[in-house]
Amino acid sequence: MTMTKTRLLVASLLAVFLSAGAHAALPAEVQGKPVTSLAPLVEEASPAVVNIQVRQASRSPFGRGDVGGNGSGVIVDAENGYILTNHHVVGNADEIQVSLVDGRELEAELVGSDAATDIALIQVEPDNLTDMPIGDSNDVRVGDFVIAIGSPYGLTHTVTSGIVSALGRTGISRDGYEDFIQTDASINPGNSGGALVNMNGELIGINSVIISRSGGNVGIGFAVPTEIAASIMGQILDFGEIRRGLLGVNIQTIDSAAAETLELDVDGGALVTRVFPDSAAEKAGLTVGDIIIGVNDKQVASASELRNTIGLLRSGDVVGIRYMRDNEPRSTSAELGRAEDQLLSGADIHPGLDGASFAPASTSSESGVEVANVEEGSPAAQRDLRAGDVITAVNRVLVRNLSDLRTIASQNRILFLLVRRGERSLMLQIR
Repeated sequence: MTMTKTRLLVASLLAVFLSAGAHAALPAEVQGKPVTSLAPLVEEASPAVVNIQVRQASRSPFGRGDVGGNGSGVIVDAENGYILTNHHVVGNADEIQVSLVDGRELEAELVGSDAATDIALIQVEPDNLTDMPIGDSNDVRVGDFVIAIGSPYGLTHTVTSGIVSALGRTGISRDGYEDFIQTDASINPGNSGGALVNMNGELIGINSVIISRSGGNVGIGFAVPTEIAASIMGQILDFGEIRRGLLGVNIQTIDSAAAETLELDVDGGALVTRVFPDSAAEKAGLTVGDIIIGVNDKQVASASELRNTIGLLRSGDVVGIRYMRDNEPRSTSAELGRAEDQLLSGADIHPGLDGASFAPASTSSESGVEVANVEEGSPAAQRDLRAGDVITAVNRVLVRNLSDLRTIASQNRILFLLVRRGERSLMLQIR
């Protein structure tokens, strides 16, 4: 090939690449109108996005001091001054300051927060604010154009664009409930809590997590869908707390290999190994040996998927359950109970207890909290916590019930669990 032909080929390939890149970054039209710039969309959405500065008193054993950090947030209710952001941005803050696009700085208060979904709600004085309409994240499709607005590395109101790369991503963080929107719009440290916006100027996600070996953007970012964020906000405002749904079962995964061994006509699902008395599952007629394969319109392929699906619903929700019994498909409905009343997820109270679930002691005469289930390979399993263990004290404080366990564990980074295992007692350290 001659040098001239080589240059022509390179030029042609470059033109195709640039054309494809431009097309990927900008839709041809929105609502029937040609699009030549994202500026009108950005100008409409930006006033609702804020920069968040936090200050936290250091609890270091080497002395006290102030630790700072920054993130982003989205005004979703201008009339009341409510701002959605991430739990990891403000959850442990002693002081929160919000900066608006017009330069104003406002003090904010934490209204409520949920570590398991990484969503928090803060509030500022509602003085001439602009909010962003909340879109329906259930309508989002892979390939939709989106923009991300936030404060990466403290650079306030930075805008990036891209597409929705995937939906329903899980397994990103082992400590919570997930159903992430994945996007290739650039998200960096400081974007946390900021807005993922569709081409109609609606909020469809709260930017939360990136995957990167360097700590910077590599085109893989994740946002909490507004379906989840709005539900958490609603629970905080309605109840002053999170009332997570509970089915009331112990489960384990049935994969295709296990199904073949047991001659089951399923590709996957969650095998029910225990049904708690007076639980939603018992009232719905579920029994040990049933294999749950779906909740509402979502397929369930594993125990973790069932836990995630139920955990993202609120207590009192009525859900449809599809399951297999004796290789016959069946269905029922269940009104979800409240997790704190019957079963407590370790992920909700301490990272070292992730993968375990806790229940009241199995007999009414027994004081303590029973370990109902421990997922294989989880942090709780790695610390030798086992199903059937009964926790009687934490850090030398008596544990009588689930409320005691939650209160003590949430206030301490290191836990020393006094555990009764059969006829003997032992001490487990949880970090």
